[in-house]
Amino acid sequence: MTRTTTSEAVRAALREGREIALIDLREEGPFSRAHPLFAVNIPLSRLDLYIGALIPRGNAPIVVYDDGEGYASRALPLLAALGYGDVSVLEGGLEGWRASGGEIFIDVNVPSKAFGELVEHERQTPSLPAEELERRIAAGENIVILDARRFSEYEVMSIPQGRSVPGGDLAYRARDNAPSPDTTIVVNCAGRTRSIIGAQSLVNAALPNPVYALRNGTIGWTLAGFDVARGQLAEGAKASSENAALAKNRAIQLAEASGVRSLTSAEFLALQADPERTLYRLDVRLPEEFAAGHLSGFRSAPGGQLIQATEEWIAVRHGTIVLTDDDGVRARMAGHWLRQLGWNEVYILPEWDDLARETGSEQDRLPPNSPSVRLISPKDLAGSGGKRLIVDLAPSPIHRKGHVEGAVFASRAELATQLRAREVREVVLTSPDGRLAALAAPELAVAGIAVQVLEGGTDAWRQQGLPLASGLEEGAALTSTDDVYKRPYEGTDNAAAAMQAYLDWEFGLIAQLERDGTHNFRVLGPV
Repeated sequence: MTRTTTSEAVRAALREGREIALIDLREEGPFSRAHPLFAVNIPLSRLDLYIGALIPRGNAPIVVYDDGEGYASRALPLLAALGYGDVSVLEGGLEGWRASGGEIFIDVNVPSKAFGELVEHERQTPSLPAEELERRIAAGENIVILDARRFSEYEVMSIPQGRSVPGGDLAYRARDNAPSPDTTIVVNCAGRTRSIIGAQSLVNAALPNPVYALRNGTIGWTLAGFDVARGQLAEGAKASSENAALAKNRAIQLAEASGVRSLTSAEFLALQADPERTLYRLDVRLPEEFAAGHLSGFRSAPGGQLIQATEEWIAVRHGTIVLTDDDGVRARMAGHWLRQLGWNEVYILPEWDDLARETGSEQDRLPPNSPSVRLISPKDLAGSGGKRLIVDLAPSPIHRKGHVEGAVFASRAELATQLRAREVREVVLTSPDGRLAALAAPELAVAGIAVQVLEGGTDAWRQQGLPLASGLEEGAALTSTDDVYKRPYEGTDNAAAAMQAYLDWEFGLIAQLERDGTHNFRVLGPV
């Protein structure tokens, strides 16, 4: 018999600070249009790909739901096979949440966005409208513009004269990018949250400079009729030892004021050995620093992105978080924000001592491939004369950018049903690196479909110079392409109406927080 959990019980756990993971099994498109505040989107189609990193403890309390698609019942045996023993289904699914009086939110990364609005409201974070910034730039005023997004986002489009300093590095490096206290610092992102949190980070860090958020980020800049720059490569200055020491002293004060606790190596090992807590070990430095050397078992979670999109690393609300860096600034700054975001147990690990270390990118926590998976090389597939149906399980935007010539798009969760309906008996599966295809293959084999997996996926096909196609024409999709939410603040082709509607939605988030009542946010006052 399927075990269920009521919406009221989920909300009680959230309010009371008990561990709970509320997992929405739908694709990101439907999720973005309706979900509870702290729901984490792990689509059934990628559940086994991501669950190990997002929920690292097998007996963590998990509640799954869908909106009538039947995904929850399908997820239960998969989660059990992966070693998760405390899994239940949300009673009534999404509609049950709504009917019980639960607040419904739209968009993605909503807890962080709502928190950003609350920070601006309570701390009166200073901001400049785009028109005022443009006037000051034209007048030749002493201004530095720091783009708090990931470098890849900055490169696509940015404010002219802006330089890249990802948000988690702002307090660490701002003094070296504005060496005169008379220099005005303007922090921008694409929309609002990272601008607000970035600017408030510098205010909290007690920089002597005038500091502002660019009101509404590149969206506000674009809606004001100004052109963005494209392809900029200006990275901000690194932190000098003198300024890093100043930043560290202030970060220590902020961490202590917000309740972030420091661990010795022995204390960390004891915490890590506790089987009754879900532990997240996160290195908040930039990815290239992480790859050069990091503590074993830690994941790369650059501080600015961690605050902007916490659920991309942490699925268990009220789990335990251990942060580290090699400078004493970034982990403490990220920690002081996570405490304000309602996480009760946030620690920093300032000294690595004799703890085990690794280099390179983080290792994925994936279940082993089934020994029954049959591989086909790119060369052999290219020489097969197109006799078999090739199915690409990449997200639809990635499929559109480039896929194996002749491949059709499909979402894994609906693939077997669609192949049976079309009486397809033989397929080749691919995905960007082949991992998702290998996980999906046994499901089709059980359904009586002969399946092979493209070895190395579409990446290997591309590396061998084999023909790629782009776009997604009518009839070239076996399932709905409503799998990815198109963010109105990313890219350069967003409609003005969509951008303005997004801003209007953000302005209403504080009222939604009050109605929801589960957030436990607490904004730190002046320190």
